[in-house]
Parts: sequence; structure tokens; C-alpha cells
Amino acid sequence: MRRLYRLPSKLIIGLFLLAVLIFTLFPLLVTVLGSLKTNAEVTAGGTLLPNEWRFSNYAEAWRQADFARFSWNSLFISSMTTIIALLISAMAGYVVNRRTFPGKRMYTALQASTMFISIGAVVLRPQFELIVAMNLNASLWGIILILLGSHAAVFFMIIGFYSAIPRELDEAATIDGCSFYGVFFRIVLPLLRPGLAVGALFQFRNAWNEYITPLVFTMTNPKLQTLTVGLANLRYGYNAATQTHLMMAGACISLLPILIVYIFANRSFMQVTAGSVKG
Repeated sequence: MRRLYRLPSKLIIGLFLLAVLIFTLFPLLVTVLGSLKTNAEVTAGGTLLPNEWRFSNYAEAWRQADFARFSWNSLFISSMTTIIALLISAMAGYVVNRRTFPGKRMYTALQASTMFISIGAVVLRPQFELIVAMNLNASLWGIILILLGSHAAVFFMIIGFYSAIPRELDEAATIDGCSFYGVFFRIVLPLLRPGLAVGALFQFRNAWNEYITPLVFTMTNPKLQTLTVGLANLRYGYNAATQTHLMMAGACISLLPILIVYIFANRSFMQVTAGSVKG
């Protein structure tokens, strides 16, 4: 009887998960198949599969959008933003989790406020003037510096992982003569790799998909444009006609780095356990 009672609930959950999967993958499927159609087919619609599979759309999108340059710009910005944000978040999270100091609650509250308070385009002009004053407007480091301000989510994520690392490890390492920085870099940081992997995935994705900030900061220097900005340039061709098929092909190409990062980070999608202390 219990099995018969559980069967409808499992069926409902399975159907719900199947519906979520379909709604999640269907737009991606439409994009991939649309990237292999002609522009007329995409505009007319009516068919899911292309009448003629045009893999040349990817080469054309790569050429028109200058993917080699823009991909390097996006990869550099996303990688440096991820590395620096992880380092800052890991060090700040360690101090907040392991130490007591004046202004600790205020610092945590300020970090949390950046996650829930967004003033969007209002700060673009002050940010641009600040970067110009620092002589960083002609390089990608200006964009990296601005994007580093959105690391609060990674900060709180890493703090959650710190809670799973036993404090006894710190005490044992300190008794053995390890300094505060030695405990962090030699003992705690290696155990934090799963949390760093998860944080890296989210930080890299956010930096890779950022559009407004690179668009504003590269208006005077198109060579510094990122891939998201370059994809927008594919909207209209040389004859001012909408090139939806090339935009879809470019979007599919831009998904590859995120998938690669996810594949490498997927191995670390586990929580730190307290089993590292024996006896």
C-alpha cells in the first residue's frame, strides 16, 4: 500500500522535472538549429529542422564579429575577474569566519547590500570618470576593476564552505608552529577547492555574459570590445539586413567556454566534509 501511495507522488515529481527540462532545453535547441538555417528560414519560421544544413554560418559569424579578438578580450576579462574575485573572497571569508574584529557586522552587511541594491546605469558615469582618472580607460583592466565589485555572492558562498572546515585544523596547525597566513594558504585553502570551483563557475559566467559595462567602456576603443558586444554587431549586416541566423551561430560559439568551465568545475560540485580530522 505504501508503494502504491508513493507511486503518484513520484510520477508527479517526474512529470514536473520533465516539463522543466523541456522548457529549459527547448530554447537552446531552437538556437542551435536556427544557427544552421538560412536567414530566410529563421525569419519565416514554421519548421524546426533546417531544409539545408548550413555549417558555414559559424565561419561567417566568426569572421564578421572578429571572434578571435573579442573572444580573447572576454576570456581575459572573465579569467582575471574570476581569479582576483576568488582570492579576495577567500581571504575575506576566512577572516570573517575565523576572527572577531571591530566592524565585522557592518562589513558583512555592506557585502550583502551589494547583492540586493542595484542602481544600474546610474553609476556608469561615475565609474567611467573614475576609470579615466586612473588612466585605465584604454585597457581591459578598467572593466575588470568594475566587475570585481560584484563578488558578494561568491563571498557568501565561500563563507558557507568555511563552516564545513573544522576549526580544529587551524588549532592543530597553529600548535605545530604554522602562522596565520600559513594556516590559510597551506591548510584551509586546499580544502576550499570545491567552494572555489563553484564560485569560479558563477563569477566566470557573470563576467562572460556582462554586456552593459563593456559596451560603455569600449565605445571609444572598439578593439577592446568583448564577445557579447561583438555579437550585437551581427544583428545587421553590410546591407542593413537583420542577420538572425548569424547571431544564433555566434551565440552557440559563445556558449562553448561556459560549457568547458562547467565540465572542469563539475568534479568539485560537492561540499567540504568534516572528515578531514581523525581521532
